[in-house]
Amino acid sequence: MSTATHDVPALARALGIHDHPRLVMNPPHPEGLSPDGTLAVSANPATGEPIAAVRTETRDSLDATLGRAHRAFLAWRNVPAPTRGLVVRAIADEFRRLKEPLGRLVSLEVGKILQEGLGEVQETIDIADYAVGLSRQLPGLTLPSERPEHRLIEQWHPLGPIGVITAFNFPNAVWGWNAMLAAVCGDTTVWKPSLFAPLTALATNHIAQRVASSMGHDDLFTLAVGPDDTVAKPLVDDKRLPLISATGSCRMGRLVGEAVARRLGRCLLELGGNNAAIIDASADLDLAVPAVVFGAVGTAGQRCTTTRRLIVHESLADEVTRRLVKAYATIRIGDPLAEGTLVGPLISDAAVRAFLAAVEAAKAQGGRLLCGGTVARVPGLERGRFVTPAIIRAPSENRLPIAHEETFAPILYVFTTRTLDEAIVMNNSADQGLSSAIFTDSLRNAERFLAPAGSDCGIANVNAGTSGAEIGGAFGGEKDTGGGRESGSDSWKAYMRRQTCTINHGSAVRLAQGITFERRDEHPQG
Repeated sequence: MSTATHDVPALARALGIHDHPRLVMNPPHPEGLSPDGTLAVSANPATGEPIAAVRTETRDSLDATLGRAHRAFLAWRNVPAPTRGLVVRAIADEFRRLKEPLGRLVSLEVGKILQEGLGEVQETIDIADYAVGLSRQLPGLTLPSERPEHRLIEQWHPLGPIGVITAFNFPNAVWGWNAMLAAVCGDTTVWKPSLFAPLTALATNHIAQRVASSMGHDDLFTLAVGPDDTVAKPLVDDKRLPLISATGSCRMGRLVGEAVARRLGRCLLELGGNNAAIIDASADLDLAVPAVVFGAVGTAGQRCTTTRRLIVHESLADEVTRRLVKAYATIRIGDPLAEGTLVGPLISDAAVRAFLAAVEAAKAQGGRLLCGGTVARVPGLERGRFVTPAIIRAPSENRLPIAHEETFAPILYVFTTRTLDEAIVMNNSADQGLSSAIFTDSLRNAERFLAPAGSDCGIANVNAGTSGAEIGGAFGGEKDTGGGRESGSDSWKAYMRRQTCTINHGSAVRLAQGITFERRDEHPQG
C-alpha cells in the first residue's frame, strides 16, 4: 500500500479534532461540495480519493459566527497588547508540539512534499514568535507641535474582526500571517479557507482557539467553510469586517476589491505572480541553477512566487538549459509523504488540464519543449494528479504570449537577452509584480536591478530565487498582484487604525497655522 494512504483517524486524534462536530470521516461523496452543499469533501491529490469532510456554513450560521467574532473583539481589544502576546506565544508552543501531524495533514490534503508541509507549519510558528515580540511594541510617533504647550502623538488601536480568505497552496501559513498579527493587534479573525483544504483549516483553527479558550478568550479565531456565494461574498460585503485579507487569483482580487471598496472597507490583497529570474553573464551557475530549479518546481509550481520565466544572457543560454534539463531528469515525482520525493501532485484534474493546455499553446506559439510537459504515471498512484515539470525555450525573437499567463503548474519558460536593460524590461513586462530575482556577480548589475528603474516587483532578490520568503520582511507585490503586504516589517499596521492626538497642556486656546479667532464685542458704527 502506498504511503500516500495515511491513517487519517490517527492524524485527527493527534490534532484533537477526531470528535469535532464539523468533521465527517468516510464521507459519502467524492471531493468537492456534496450535492446538498452541506459538506466540503477533501481528497488526497496523490490518490484522487476522499479523505474526510467538513460541514459547511449556512447563511444563518455564518451570521452567528460573525456575531461571535464581533463580540469577542469588543472584549479582546481591551486586553493589553503584551497579554495578547502571551496568548499568541502559547499558540506557537502548541503548533510546535503538533508540527509533525499538522505538517503531514498539509501534505496529505494539498500534495506538498512532507518537508514543505512541515516548513509551512514552521512558518506559522515563526510569525507567531514575531508577533509575540511585536506585542511589546506597536509603536506610535511623538511629533513636534507648532503650537506652544502642545504635544502631538500618533497611536494605533485595534481595528475589528478581520475576514481572511486563503488559497489551497498555503493552507496553514497564510492564515498564520494574518491571524497571529491580527491577534496581537487586538483583532479577531473569521477565516474562509479553500474548499481544497478544509481539514487543515479545521485543525489549524481548532488548535489556536483551543489554546485561546483555555486562557479565557473565546471566539478569537472562527472558521467559515463553504462556497463563495454562501461564505466569501457575505464576508466581503459585511461591514462588521473592516478589513478583508484575500489571497488568490487576480480575478478574485478584482471582485473582492470592488465589493469592499463599495462599502469603504479596507482590502489586503495577495494575488497572482508571474515571476522572472535573470541570469546575467557574470552569474555563478552553480548557485543559480539549483535556485531556479527549486523556484520552478517547488510545490509542483503551485506557489504565487514560483519561477515561471527565466531570462538568460545569450552567452550562457545553452549551458543553463543543458544544466536545467539534466537537473530535471533527477527529480523524483510521486507520493508527497514518501522520503526522497521532490515534486508531488497538482491539486486537481482541472490543474492538470491547464498544465497540458499551456504546454500545447507554447509549442503552437513556437516554443521548444526541452523536457517534461506530460502526465506522469506513478506506480500505485494511477489516479494521482502528477505531471512532469516542463522547460520550454522561447523562439529567438522572444515572442511567447502564453508566458504572460499565470499557469499554476511547473512550467518554466526560458528567454535570452543581450543586455541587462533588456532583461529588466522583460522582467517588468508581466501584469503581476510579486517576486523577482537576479543572479549576478556584478555589484553594478545587482544595484541596477534594485534601483527605482529596476525590478518593479514587491520582492527583489539578488543571488536568491523568487520563492522562499522569510517572515521578517513584508510579503506582497505590485500591479495585478494587488499591492498588499503581509508578514513582517510594518505589515501589522494593516490590522490597526491610526489615531493622531493633540494634547494642550497650557491654559490658552491656540490654533494651528497662526490663525486667530478672537471674540470682538465692538458694535459696528452707522
